[in-house]
Amino acid sequence: MLSPEVHPKEDARIDALLSYNILDSLPEPEYDNLTRIASLICGKPIALISLVDKERQWFKSRLGLGVEHTSREVSFCGHAIHDDNVMVVPDARIDERFEDNPMTTGDAKVVFYAGAPITTPDGLPLGTLCVIDNKPGELNETQEKALKDLAKQVMILLELRRLIRVLFEQ
Repeated sequence: MLSPEVHPKEDARIDALLSYNILDSLPEPEYDNLTRIASLICGKPIALISLVDKERQWFKSRLGLGVEHTSREVSFCGHAIHDDNVMVVPDARIDERFEDNPMTTGDAKVVFYAGAPITTPDGLPLGTLCVIDNKPGELNETQEKALKDLAKQVMILLELRRLIRVLFEQ
């Protein structure tokens, strides 16, 4: 298993994430709608909005997965935040980064993974909108584009959340 590397702009990335005051917040239907749409479009039973902090990936929204977070060390999303494109892992069981990862070998049985970065207007990745399956798979070009577009919608919701908080604090 290869643990995700620290992002080159990690301090700024974490500061940006914390500025949205979203970590450990309650579920919100606006985010859950996006995970459900991602699952439906991509034809995958699991969809998550995963935010990567210093030590964990925390799921703002989750469909088809019972846990609220995992350690960053085993996160697929921790790898995905290093690229602007959708990271697709067709079969984690034969990918050196994930073949012996507890998320692949354990109860979660993550075999297929595709994650689109959720990126601030300044270009800092906060996490991903991802879809997962317990069997190998692929996404077509349209599905990848939709996943990327939905990740942008997550960012818009985060920006609106912060703006509303600022307006109400005045």
